[in-house]
Amino acid sequence: MTARDAMTLAPTAATLPVIVVSGMAFEARIARGHGVETVYASRGDLLERALSDAVARGASGILSFGTAGGLAPALEPGTIVVAEAVDGPFGRLDTDAEWTERIEAALAASPLAAKLQIGVQAAVSAPLVDAQDKAALHRASGALAVDMESHLAGAIAKSRGLPFAVCRAIVDPASLTLPSAATAGFGEDGKTAIGPILRELLRQPSQLGALLRLAGDAKAAKASLVQARHAMEHAGALRPS
Repeated sequence: MTARDAMTLAPTAATLPVIVVSGMAFEARIARGHGVETVYASRGDLLERALSDAVARGASGILSFGTAGGLAPALEPGTIVVAEAVDGPFGRLDTDAEWTERIEAALAASPLAAKLQIGVQAAVSAPLVDAQDKAALHRASGALAVDMESHLAGAIAKSRGLPFAVCRAIVDPASLTLPSAATAGFGEDGKTAIGPILRELLRQPSQLGALLRLAGDAKAAKASLVQARHAMEHAGALRPS
């Protein structure tokens, strides 16, 4: 093999996959497709290990994609947040400006335009379930929404010199305190088990109303994620330029 042949066969940013980072399996299923490698887990160390392994195999960029908790009071379920920066345990991590602008443009030209918000995304290492805690984080950070994965995605992207972007759909609004049944079934691997949820409902049936409301909110968030995924791919914004 000649040196020219080796250069031809070597992977480039155009051929390497974009790595999509999510907390839940259903989010990863939405993101999957040609040129996309997904990693997901709800436990931070598992996610960090999976992401590090994926990056070691080669990546063109890292996209944090999935649902988020609302922090800004006016934002309804299904709102799409594209982040200019992530404020979390590792401090402020800026997203890649060019990639972020391309994602914004793709979504602004889609049916999601009215649901699109641009700003800061907060990140935490443990679930934020109480409405008062959400309000406090919003006051402290000015962030629009919060998740548990974007800080890890951003930190690893920064350490490897990779472009980083965030696209998240709000599932629980700022005013909603999550019922304990809502998080009871979340497995560390990002999959959901129905048994723990049912047991929690049997223990406290009064949670049913809030859980049903959350199910409707989750449906809106999932629909927005599907639309966002299609819009970004259609516009060529799913990966860095």
